[in-house]
Amino acid sequence: MRIDKFLKNSRIIKRRTLAKDACDQERVSVNGKVAKAGTDVEVGDEILVRFGNGEIRVRVLAVPEHVRKEDAVSMYETIGIDESTTIE
Repeated sequence: MRIDKFLKNSRIIKRRTLAKDACDQERVSVNGKVAKAGTDVEVGDEILVRFGNGEIRVRVLAVPEHVRKEDAVSMYETIGIDESTTIE
């Protein structure tokens, strides 16, 4: 699954266009490498997303094509979160 779609489906970022913009601005990395919007993610990958004043690091647990809002959090586990980060 593409990283921009994963970020949207997992509700880490609200909209896919915002996820694409974050990738274009080099604020998203997968396994330590800067990710483009089309970068594929697989189970076990580590994703780092830098927001305006913080960052979140997660490990991919599942990559379903369709997911309900209630189940989105089961797609990843949080490894680390900067205390000043707020996720919307």
